[in-house]
Amino acid sequence: MKKITIAIDGYSSCGKSTMAKDLAKKIGYIYVDTGAMYRSVTFYALRNHLFNADGSIKEEELKAQMDKIKISFQLNKATGRPDTYLNGENIETEIRTMEVSSHVSIIAALPFVRTALVEQQQQMGAEKGIVMDGRDIGTVVFPHAELKVFVTASAEVRAQRRYDELKGKGMDADFNEILKNVQERDYIDTHRETSPLRKADDAIELDNSNLTISEQQQWLYDQYCKVAQS
Repeated sequence: MKKITIAIDGYSSCGKSTMAKDLAKKIGYIYVDTGAMYRSVTFYALRNHLFNADGSIKEEELKAQMDKIKISFQLNKATGRPDTYLNGENIETEIRTMEVSSHVSIIAALPFVRTALVEQQQQMGAEKGIVMDGRDIGTVVFPHAELKVFVTASAEVRAQRRYDELKGKGMDADFNEILKNVQERDYIDTHRETSPLRKADDAIELDNSNLTISEQQQWLYDQYCKVAQS
C-alpha cells in the first residue's frame, strides 16, 4: 500500500470525525481533527473575553494573540483516540460544549485564523500518511490529496446525533436548539468569503443519513483500499 493523504470534508455533526479517527487507527495513519483546532481558538476567545456583548469578535485583539495559541493532539490511551490540547492543557471536553458550538463558525470565518491554522495543518501533513477532516481540507489545505471524501446528511439527522452525543456524556441538550445551531452553522460555513464549505470537484460524496457507523467505516476503508492499491 502506498502512503497517501486522505481529506474528509463535510457539514457539522455528520460523523466525519468518527469515520476519520477510526480509519486512521485501522490503517496506522496520523489523524487530525481540524474542527477541534477551530473550536480551540473559539474556546481561547471565550475564556479570554474576546467576544463582544452582541456576539461579535474583538478581531484585532484575537489577531494579536494568535501566536500565543498552540494546538496539539495527544493520544488518549483509555479511548485510543487523540485528545485536543491548548497550550499544553487538555480541553477535549471543554471544546464540545454548545457554547463553543454556537461561536465556532464566527471564528472559523476569520481569514487570519484560517491562514494560521491551514499553515499548521499543511505542516502536519507534509509527509503524507495522514487523515484530516474539516471544511476545506480537499479544497484548500490538501487540494492534491489522493483521496477526497465529502460527507453529508440531513440537518435533522445531524442534530439528533449531536443531541445523543451530548446526552451520552451527561451534558444538557435541547434538540431544537441543536437543530437551529446546525442550520446556522451550515449557512455560515457555506457562505463565508474565505474557504467556504464546498465539495471538491474530485471528491467522492457520501450521504450517511441512513448508514450505521460500521457501514460508514467499511465504505471509507473500501475507498482507501482502491486508491492506496492503485
